[in-house]
Amino acid sequence: MGTFKIEGGHKLHGEIRPQGAKNEALQILCAVLLTPEKVTINNIPDILDVNKLILLLEDLGVKIQKKGKGSYTFKADDVNLGYLQSEQFKKDGRGLRGSIMLVGPLLARFGKGYIPKPGGDKIGRRRLDTHFEGFINLGAKFRYNKEEYFYGVEATKLKGAYML
Repeated sequence: MGTFKIEGGHKLHGEIRPQGAKNEALQILCAVLLTPEKVTINNIPDILDVNKLILLLEDLGVKIQKKGKGSYTFKADDVNLGYLQSEQFKKDGRGLRGSIMLVGPLLARFGKGYIPKPGGDKIGRRRLDTHFEGFINLGAKFRYNKEEYFYGVEATKLKGAYML
């Protein structure tokens, strides 16, 4: 195992290129839904959850072009909101815990979103109620379908709110 020896009193210098991180990439990718304009994102990590989200966005009607390693353009000018209620979205959304990140941009731009029962890995405790409380504080209302464990979220107008 390698070690780092840290000595104080020396000015840091040099360069570092941060590796793309999954959780940040998921949030940034979902943000392409906020605009119909073309968006280019670089340094996207080539990992399963990120690739699943890119496919979800494509199924939602976002036009996607791979430009090179870790570089894509997105254009969400013809989003198919009907897809969000489809069995395919419910299945694919359950396979990706990060699909919850789609709701914020969908609410902001279209006034509605849907949340299937999240899946993903079972490492640690990652609650969703924090997301729900935040959306409610912003003015969203939730409908719950007990049979399908599926949430509908609507907000005619989001309002600013203090959140901690």
